[in-house]
Amino acid sequence: MRKFTKYWAIFKIQLINSLAYPAELFWRSIIVVLFLWVFAQLWKLPFAGTESGVIAGLTYADTLWYLMLTEAIELSRTRLIRNISEAVKDGSVAYLLNKPYDFLLYQLSTSLGETFFRWLLTTLLGGAMAWLLVGPPPDPRGWPLVLVAILGSWVLNFCMSALIGLLAFVTEEVAPFEWVYQKMIFILGGMLIPLDFFPAWLQNLARCLPFAYQTYGPARLFVDPSLERFAALMLGQFTWIAGLSLLLALAYNRGLRRLAINGG
Repeated sequence: MRKFTKYWAIFKIQLINSLAYPAELFWRSIIVVLFLWVFAQLWKLPFAGTESGVIAGLTYADTLWYLMLTEAIELSRTRLIRNISEAVKDGSVAYLLNKPYDFLLYQLSTSLGETFFRWLLTTLLGGAMAWLLVGPPPDPRGWPLVLVAILGSWVLNFCMSALIGLLAFVTEEVAPFEWVYQKMIFILGGMLIPLDFFPAWLQNLARCLPFAYQTYGPARLFVDPSLERFAALMLGQFTWIAGLSLLLALAYNRGLRRLAINGG
């Protein structure tokens, strides 16, 4: 427990630091309002063309609340991949590696600390907009389950982002890998379109990959909470986090042996 106390302290410091520039935090979060207005106009026509007002088990209101949460999760994420890459390029990674803490746990602590208030503000602003557009949110009794799922989403995203960031130990430039990862989240993660609207074969493929457990899973649980859905989501998140954590540890140890430090 004493070992992890310092990571808790790092998390709290980063949590406070994230409030140092409230205007930047606000303007970065308020973009969700514009996104939701655009989504509301895009999805209004398809749902208006149905007799029941339901597509693949989702109503128009469900879809907009779903998109609100996927956008909040995505917009709150840190630039971990870019941060690791820049640290390698300018040589500051040597400073971080010589500190008396584990490099990966340090990155996880700072990432979670930076994410929390950004996600909270984005969710509040997005929730207010969604409420104005389609009415009140889904059943609040499912919200505690959703919060657990979002925490799992953050950890899973950290594992994926850290793996891509560690490529900088070998390649230095990781922007192309980051671009591909973001597009996988957009499509196979169900960020822009719920996976329920995809063809069956593409749904099955997406649910076998980690991207769906980062955005689609928590958002779908939000609009349709159930213990069965929550259990399946937790199992998927835990499996991917465990596997990626092992891969991350191996990649980190191997990357240290190949790291070439530049700059000061």
